[in-house]
Amino acid sequence: ESLRRFLKWFGIIAGGLLGVFIVLLVVLFFVGSRKVDRTYDVQIASVAVPTDAASIARGKHYVEAIGVCQVCHGQDLAGPVVDDCKNDPCTGFSNDPIFGKLMPNNLTSGRGGTGSVFTDADYVRAIRHGIGRDNKSLLIMPSEQYNKISDEDLGAMIAYLKTLDPVDNELGESNLGPLGRVIAVIAGGLLPASQIDHSAARAPSPVVGVSVEYGGYLAEVCTICHGDGLTESKVPGNERVDAPNITLDGPLGDWTKSQFINTIRSGITPQGDLLDPRFMPWNRFTRMTDDELDAIGLYIQSLPGG
Repeated sequence: ESLRRFLKWFGIIAGGLLGVFIVLLVVLFFVGSRKVDRTYDVQIASVAVPTDAASIARGKHYVEAIGVCQVCHGQDLAGPVVDDCKNDPCTGFSNDPIFGKLMPNNLTSGRGGTGSVFTDADYVRAIRHGIGRDNKSLLIMPSEQYNKISDEDLGAMIAYLKTLDPVDNELGESNLGPLGRVIAVIAGGLLPASQIDHSAARAPSPVVGVSVEYGGYLAEVCTICHGDGLTESKVPGNERVDAPNITLDGPLGDWTKSQFINTIRSGITPQGDLLDPRFMPWNRFTRMTDDELDAIGLYIQSLPGG
């Protein structure tokens, strides 16, 4: 009799908890859907887009070596090759009906590419604000970091993107499914536009040179994986992979400047470990100049740790 009474109450409590859990999921789904469907009325400040060869070359360097846009958008910036991603998952790629479809855009002017329709303002809106042409947030676009790119570098980036060779690659629209919409409530990085103060005053353009200040500007891209302050975080899209603390409190605390640069250049740490380029794109960062890497090294040495 006591066992029957226990099982009865256990069933009631378990059923009640399950009901609460289902209600919570439904509430999170609708809250997430409102975030996904939110439109942003943002005043897009104009950015001068140069046309000279030197500026285009600077834009190419920023895109490839500092912004490392190819990590998500593919080697020719035409988006991932879907069949390849099925066998070897691409960064930012997902095509799950429950979570959603996350597909980095084709940035060229080929069929299916944004380059055939984007205006200069569209580029600024997407890169700096994380907002698409429909005024809704893009998905998993690191605009919170790219928001800090100077007007000069952003203009050069756009100039270069407008020169890309057209590649036909129709990938379709990204979207979040039921699970993705639930996760979007707590994972701000899924909807970058929701994380940005779009009306904030622009910081002055940094003075280029081997300095802590310029190193901090260049290292902003590192916070995408290593987190604010570079004190450790999860790799976006690969939540089981930790991006370590790279302040002086972490492994880099015992590295010399030459060891830091050699690691970026070779992908091999002073301890002989090979960095996985899927999670740490050293093969992209190796295109930085020695001065740029020196500046980043100075910035890392200036951090308080954590």
